[in-house]
Amino acid sequence: MTPLTRDQVRLSKRISLVLRHRPETAGLILDANGWVPVDTLLTALGVNRAELDVVVAGNDKSRFAIVTGPDGVDRIRASQGHSRRVAVDLDLPPSDPPAELFHGTPRANLDSILRDGLRPRSRHHVHLSADVPTALRVGHRRSGDVVVLTVAAGVLAGQGHVFHRSDNGVWLTTSVPPAHLSVKRTNP
Repeated sequence: MTPLTRDQVRLSKRISLVLRHRPETAGLILDANGWVPVDTLLTALGVNRAELDVVVAGNDKSRFAIVTGPDGVDRIRASQGHSRRVAVDLDLPPSDPPAELFHGTPRANLDSILRDGLRPRSRHHVHLSADVPTALRVGHRRSGDVVVLTVAAGVLAGQGHVFHRSDNGVWLTTSVPPAHLSVKRTNP
């Protein structure tokens, strides 16, 4: 996969902003499941379909999903990560997680996470990774040393916690209590 150019990264961030956090800034109205017609998004952002397709295909985290509805209309949505202020139901079925999942975070967050657990804060869900390399990559979005936490997902699921797996493989749950977390790996 060819890395996105600086302009394509900017477009990806703009699409993330309007599909995950502030659709009104582009005059968009998302449906109940977060979808908007592709043509509506293109018009709102002043880009063409070829530009959108490059950004969607080249996004390293597959942040966006495009589907063709039964009416023949292509629709796009963010795969996950919506702010609580954006009322969407991704309509993801519950899914049995693996025994362990992982969460990458800056070391500065470690004390509060080990005290309070993982909480979605301003998002709908806590985001978890299926492997350590992905968790490290996610943790590196912020500056500073990165810590990867192991989440006892299988135990949590056995206790009734519900997990979902988004279209791009991110595991979602409402919270992770501190008793189900351990430090897996830290970067110096």
